[in-house]
Amino acid sequence: MTSRQRAYLKSLASKENAIFQVGKASVTPDLTKGISQALKARELVKISVLKNCMDDPKEIAQMIGERTKSQVIQIIGKKIVFYKPSKENPKILLPKDE
Repeated sequence: MTSRQRAYLKSLASKENAIFQVGKASVTPDLTKGISQALKARELVKISVLKNCMDDPKEIAQMIGERTKSQVIQIIGKKIVFYKPSKENPKILLPKDE
């Protein structure tokens, strides 16, 4: 992924609200499954790490990225954005590098 494509995805994510929250239980199998399903439907998902979660957001991002086979687009504070393109029904068209 190019820096231009990453910047485009960041701009799309800035308008979105977090649809998942990671709390005290950290990353559970149910949370991972939910994020995976949301990625299939939306391609771009933002999650929020709550204050009562003791894990580092970077570690959480890496773990969820590996488990859902998605890319971590950005981590800002306690917000994490993931992207996984849909093979059957793509909704987000990334800009081409010229």
